[in-house]
Amino acid sequence: MHDTALPPLSILDLAPIPEGADAAEALRRSLDLARHAEAWSYRRYWVAEHHNMDGLACSATAVVIAHLAAGTQRIRIGAGGVMLPNHAPLVVAEQFGTLATLHPGRIDLGLGRAPGTDRATMHALRRHLARESEDDFPNEVLELMAYLDDAAPGQPVRAIPGQGTRVPVWILGSSLYGAQLAAHLGLPFAFASHFAPDMLLHALQLYRDGFRPSRTHARPHAMVGVNVVCADDDAAAARLATSLQLRFLGMQRGQRGPLPKPIDPAELERLWTPQERAGVMRMLACSAVGSPDTVRRQLGEIVQRTGADELIVACGVHEHAARLRSYELLAALQAAGAAAEAPAA
Repeated sequence: MHDTALPPLSILDLAPIPEGADAAEALRRSLDLARHAEAWSYRRYWVAEHHNMDGLACSATAVVIAHLAAGTQRIRIGAGGVMLPNHAPLVVAEQFGTLATLHPGRIDLGLGRAPGTDRATMHALRRHLARESEDDFPNEVLELMAYLDDAAPGQPVRAIPGQGTRVPVWILGSSLYGAQLAAHLGLPFAFASHFAPDMLLHALQLYRDGFRPSRTHARPHAMVGVNVVCADDDAAAARLATSLQLRFLGMQRGQRGPLPKPIDPAELERLWTPQERAGVMRMLACSAVGSPDTVRRQLGEIVQRTGADELIVACGVHEHAARLRSYELLAALQAAGAAAEAPAA
């Protein structure tokens, strides 16, 4: 049987704070992972925006991106993404325009429509703004892109730095809305199937069917979020993956906190109800867990189903060395597949 070659791989980092560590340690681990990712030839390293969430150190997304970009040399660093309802478009344009000025050709800007937090925190983030809904999202995307484009004659407000940098903009989504907007604007699209996979295939179909070529993209480009936990054997990977499963179980119970230490999978079976187990597995359906051979097969099935142009990989592993090892093994799989696909000399 011929294995499906893996598309280019990128990394999604939520800067998880592991149980027993703090935010400073989480951010040190993120920089270390970004440096390894660059050496392992990952295409991008994106940081997600979340607020008021115990266990995540990525609330000041642009600041974290600046830290990672300054500590690496070649890999693209970006936001996966900035939750635009939380910010004035001009401020985002200035932040990412500054990043692009400091690190030309290396910065990506993914934009999401959700607040990335609870309603009370959303009010705290934008307490002086009258708008209370997400209905203005398309207009705010266009406003932001205009700030990053060349200045129009007589334009009264400009992003400095930012104007003319043309930072690549992506639309992120976990529903059909983002897919339709990305298609309408002719932008690349990333689907958050690493935690919300239910509408993945429908969203990708809408995106590809409705895509309108733009100045920056002649054809659609779809990136699919996946969870990957890769270890030397299936049993080791299954144990490491319990950290992520415990975190999603906590989310179902309304409990937040640091990324839990792994436990024996048999112990996890005693902790959750059948309904809770089904809910966690539904949210984590777009995942690959196991040895390199198992992960290659599982990711190949995901690529065959989705036709993904790129995979962005989240790895909710508690131990830093094991997290690095997972990404290293995955990079080796991608490199082996690329070598096998290369034409003979």
